[in-house]
Amino acid sequence: MDIASAATGTEIGSLTADPVTRHMLALYCGASGDHNPIHVDIDFAKAAGMPDVFAHGMLSMAFLGRLLTQLAPQTSLRSFGARFTSITPIGAEIVCTAKFVERFEDAGEKCARLELIAMDKNSNDIKLAGEAVVALR
Repeated sequence: MDIASAATGTEIGSLTADPVTRHMLALYCGASGDHNPIHVDIDFAKAAGMPDVFAHGMLSMAFLGRLLTQLAPQTSLRSFGARFTSITPIGAEIVCTAKFVERFEDAGEKCARLELIAMDKNSNDIKLAGEAVVALR
């Protein structure tokens, strides 16, 4: 869907990531430099009161970033933020969606505001909620 012609409230894109695995978390640790053991060491996670390890919040935000760059060139991105709303367990299948919110002008540049959601397909539990602003060309 073309962002420039989208109606308010229209879903303009989605992305379904592969299910979260222990291997994915280990690879993300290496790529991100975030080696917090709560994401890869089950004994550490259990000692912290968790039933198992869980995904880095920024991993789900990276999935949202992938969706954004499928919708608009990276050079069009003006802002991107999200708040983390719940833990993402092993096995979660994260579905990211973007909805068109509004068109506006900022310093003479035409922009669009998008609502972003990352949700676990298995539980319908929202993991991240946020927004992005992209320049329209």
